[in-house]
Amino acid sequence: MTTEELKLSVATLFPAATFDETGEFLNVMVNLPEFRNVMKTLRHNSELSFDSLFCLTCIDWKTHLMMVYHMISKQHRHVLVIKVKLDNTVKPEIETVCDIWKTANFHEREVFDLFGVNFKNHPDMRRIMLDDNWDGFPLRKNYVDENMISL
Repeated sequence: MTTEELKLSVATLFPAATFDETGEFLNVMVNLPEFRNVMKTLRHNSELSFDSLFCLTCIDWKTHLMMVYHMISKQHRHVLVIKVKLDNTVKPEIETVCDIWKTANFHEREVFDLFGVNFKNHPDMRRIMLDDNWDGFPLRKNYVDENMISL
């Protein structure tokens, strides 16, 4: 499936989605309320079959957080990036996808630990790298540590 065919297929399934084609992969921006349904459909739709989630991360844009999911269909050999804006930077949360892709379990815990995003319905939402008593989230732009070097 070409990028244009993939875009058409996704646009048909999710009319509210917006696209960015400036990078290496087709980027699809979805709204938070639709997120869970979009991810389940991308995984289980036979035309798309995104059977592998190979990257899941977060970006801090100061005014909001952005969750970013990279998926590939091994069967169809196409790649897609899903982005979801999280406006609540005080208590950011999004539904887990670790029941859709097992690999998300570790990645979601990492994002929780370093960015403070809570993944609702995650089976084991706890810190994975930092101590339980660690204060703050080191990959947030507003994070300050007395040992940090100021530029």
